[in-house]
Amino acid sequence: MKKYLSAIPDTEDRDFVSCVDELPLWSAPFGLSLLEQIKMKAGMMVLDVGCGLGFPLLEIAQRLGNTCRVTGIDPWETALERIRLKMRKHDITNAEVLNSTAESMPFGDGSFNLIVSNNGLNNVQDIERAMRECGRVAAGGAQFVLVQNLDDTMKTFYTLYEEILAERELSDEIKAMHRHIYEKRRPVSEVVKMLEKNSFTDIRIDDHCFFMRFLNADAFLNHSFIRFWFCDSWRDIVKPAWHENIFSELESRLNRMAAEKGEIRLAVPYVVIDCRKK
Repeated sequence: MKKYLSAIPDTEDRDFVSCVDELPLWSAPFGLSLLEQIKMKAGMMVLDVGCGLGFPLLEIAQRLGNTCRVTGIDPWETALERIRLKMRKHDITNAEVLNSTAESMPFGDGSFNLIVSNNGLNNVQDIERAMRECGRVAAGGAQFVLVQNLDDTMKTFYTLYEEILAERELSDEIKAMHRHIYEKRRPVSEVVKMLEKNSFTDIRIDDHCFFMRFLNADAFLNHSFIRFWFCDSWRDIVKPAWHENIFSELESRLNRMAAEKGEIRLAVPYVVIDCRKK
């Protein structure tokens, strides 16, 4: 019998329940735009660079089916264990994940027909080296689709932060903030040059944007995604002795904005870059 004809979800299995509703909203808009761009054909070898907790890796594997093989790489082993659990619980047999950095991939030259990265390459230690590796493992004619958010991400927040730092004449900290933004969100022009340098052509760039909305500063700064994945970098910009003073002022200004506008509304602009290997 075909497995889908006998599929019965075990809603009492805690591992199964933990796997069916876990996709963070942050990843979803980027990944959905990426999924719209990939060209499907049978027999593809696919690579997801920086696969994290498995999106869009597992979605691509399921949409392409068993004629294709999808491999994900990430140095975060605990996340890879989570992906393996999802593969078991969802019975996904055409995917695998490996503990590897993007800068040193364990694959031969020209191994993949499709490479994707959903906000993965802007989190590597050395993006130029990672791009060289993408160029090396891409087969001739391979499609490469990457998504990255832009330097204007949450600009409203960063503008307030910079104002407060400037009022305190913390010029080194302002430089540190701009350096943090640059390292995490390289200008698109630089990314395009890296792609061209590594033999990717027919480069097409599509602009997108979504918004994150919060009632007030407390809701914003204590949201689990902001708290776990952004706040550490924001704290590191200033010395610990300044944390209480600066972030109290940030909260105050964010709350004034929320009172005036009815919410804190933060834009997250991003691009989908679609190209081909020569």
